[in-house]
Amino acid sequence: MDVKIDVPEAGDFDDSRNKAILIVTSVFLAISLLSVILRCFVRTQVVRAWGWDDGTMVIAMALNTVFAICGIVGCQYGLGRKLAYFTQHPDDLHRAMLCWWIAQLFYVLTCVVAKVSIIIALLRITVSRIHAYILYAAMTLAAVVGIVFFFFTMFQCTPVDYFWNHTQPNAHGSCIDKDALIGIAYLYSVGAAITDLTIGLLPVALIWNLRMNRRTKGAMVAILGIGCIASAAVIIRIPFVHYYKDKEFLYATYQISIWSNVEAGIGITAGCLTTFRPLVRFLRDGSSNGLSRTPSSFPLSNNVAGGFHRSTASKQMSPDDGRQLWTGRGSSDDCHGVTTTISGAHQKSPSSSEEDLAPYSSDRGAPGWKVERSVRVSVRNS
Repeated sequence: MDVKIDVPEAGDFDDSRNKAILIVTSVFLAISLLSVILRCFVRTQVVRAWGWDDGTMVIAMALNTVFAICGIVGCQYGLGRKLAYFTQHPDDLHRAMLCWWIAQLFYVLTCVVAKVSIIIALLRITVSRIHAYILYAAMTLAAVVGIVFFFFTMFQCTPVDYFWNHTQPNAHGSCIDKDALIGIAYLYSVGAAITDLTIGLLPVALIWNLRMNRRTKGAMVAILGIGCIASAAVIIRIPFVHYYKDKEFLYATYQISIWSNVEAGIGITAGCLTTFRPLVRFLRDGSSNGLSRTPSSFPLSNNVAGGFHRSTASKQMSPDDGRQLWTGRGSSDDCHGVTTTISGAHQKSPSSSEEDLAPYSSDRGAPGWKVERSVRVSVRNS
């Protein structure tokens, strides 16, 4: 009796996970890229003030582009497919593994650099020393766990290329225990989630005391809080980490690929949204007003280093300065009029919040700093 065995064609294999990776990667690459392009336009053409956080976010976007390209190219070679697919395409397996390996490295770099950019921006509006320390701690945590995961991923096999060539007939090498790598992946995920939650929730405390109306505060908190969604992507990713040691590696880890792209894309987009309000004013008022501003009108954007290296209360920005994170504009852009300044020497008074920052001698007879109070009569533009 003749037995006929049907060999499935390449198209018969389940490629739904392959398509899911391709769609998610493409969508979040487009969203994040558009966000960064608009941010660059706002900073260079509308407010004309380029800061360290802007440059850092551009670097994050460049890294994210490489990360996404690796995912898209990897899908062409079989990323997200079962091993049965590679019986028909044996040469594609090591290419897909190489794309996966490179993508993970750039994923870590993208997320860490994007977090650093957001934290630098938040340091601009930090008027409390404890808040600054929290942000520095979050930045350190993100950098440390990112570096550890980066090097473990890069050197998990000896030689390095054994990771994607281990299925080749003449391949020789070894890899670290998968459980150790999974443990490092868990460590990174927890550290990334804590950092994302910090930079997503801390803005509520930072913005609360700024001199803004409630509507503006609410909008700003909501936009900065989008960073919490990035932490949700990290948390959702955690249960799939154990698939690192699955036999169907490329197929089983598709959720890791998807949520890594979501985390990177949302993190970059959330970091850029806070810079868009000047764009709305630019489109509403016309290009003639928007492009006529000069860099000197926006000292905060060019003074990130001053905020980034603050160590004493006297160097901190005022609440009025902090609002520029949202508006990209100084107070002089919103109102104009006559300013009358009354100067005089004052002693520290328990009821005077204005003088709390002024040093004074323990000797009650010694004068303190001169305090100036200003009264501005202004007309606010509609």
